[in-house]
Amino acid sequence: MSNADRHRLIAQTVRESGRATVPELAGLTGASQMTIRRDLDTLAAQGALERVRGGARTLLLRGEEPPFALRAHEAAGAKRRIAAEVSRLITDGETVLLDSGTTCLEVARLLHGRPLTVMPLSLQAIGVLSDPPGPVTLLVPGGRPRNGEGALTGPLTLASLAALRFDTAIAGCCGLSAAEGLTAYDLDDAAVKKAAIASARRVIAAADGSKLGRTAHACVGPSTLVHTLVTDTTAPADEVAALEAAGTIVTTA
Repeated sequence: MSNADRHRLIAQTVRESGRATVPELAGLTGASQMTIRRDLDTLAAQGALERVRGGARTLLLRGEEPPFALRAHEAAGAKRRIAAEVSRLITDGETVLLDSGTTCLEVARLLHGRPLTVMPLSLQAIGVLSDPPGPVTLLVPGGRPRNGEGALTGPLTLASLAALRFDTAIAGCCGLSAAEGLTAYDLDDAAVKKAAIASARRVIAAADGSKLGRTAHACVGPSTLVHTLVTDTTAPADEVAALEAAGTIVTTA
């Protein structure tokens, strides 16, 4: 493979996946890790990607959200482990605001049956927490569900959040980094996340490693809004260190 072909493949891989490590790119191209590091330095100098510890990440904002049905099957084991750790951090008797998204849906399955007061922000989580009825006290917000997502958004959702206060908000995210903060793909979804964070005394972010270091175009707020992040072992070490340095407690499930 020529240098030009290898550079094109590396740039395309980083752009499509959002991030790639030196060993991953070496395996993909058949080049040595030393050669890949030189390639990444060259591509970073050309503005094709951003060099980070152990690899590279895209400079492009992640503006297109994969379908919910597809995301539900991605990193399923990691999401269940993250959900178990998030559930462990919740004490019986708490009032909990539960964000939309596939990881938060796994959390809903574990909160069902516990003596909690929970307001879910998605139709899927409402269904999980209401069937069959149990000791959980379910609060259902108003709002309009996003097509294909089931996430509740709009003025009625914002009004529901403004009227209440919660012990803990469990937040999903499309991207999280110390530099760019918490971000979402959809502007309406970002507005709901902002209101959810403002209504809670504590914010736990539930995000697998693929979300760290990634930036979507709708800003929710700085990473310092997140008191605790629960992630998995694929989380980039440099992002974990940066988030911890900014004051977020990071737990790996």
